Amino acid sequence: MNVEFINPFLASLMNVLSTMAQTQLKPGKPQKKKGEVAQGDVSGLIGMVGPQTRGSFSITFDEGLALTIMERMLGERPNSINEEVTDMVGEITNMVTGGAKNLLGEKGYEFNMATPIVVSGTNHTITHKCDGPKVLIPFTSDAGNANIEVCFDKI
Repeated sequence: MNVEFINPFLASLMNVLSTMAQTQLKPGKPQKKKGEVAQGDVSGLIGMVGPQTRGSFSITFDEGLALTIMERMLGERPNSINEEVTDMVGEITNMVTGGAKNLLGEKGYEFNMATPIVVSGTNHTITHKCDGPKVLIPFTSDAGNANIEVCFDKI
């Protein structure tokens, strides 16, 4: 997969979390993801369709990181993943994809975004509805881990 399509999602995620939740993420080494089991406790998934390609993006947070982000954004920390936390993950998914969409638009790639879907629970799955390889990028932070997955049909 072309790094030109992955870097906007990386940059957008790091920008959104540092700005909105004072959380610094450190990216790890990208890898090809096999299977559909998520690498965390709560995930946001969003589809994208454009004239050149279609794809999907997901972000998965460890429970501890999701709760810390909630606390840093809203000032209160839930005891566990609840409806407010899943709403927040959906909003973060939307903001990150929107930021990546703007960056990709500057390079001539246009696409429309679907409404994000949020899934949580141990060993939940993420199903990307496109044929290309799934690239997983792990992130670490002071409050826990996150992973993004990016998948596009033709790049």
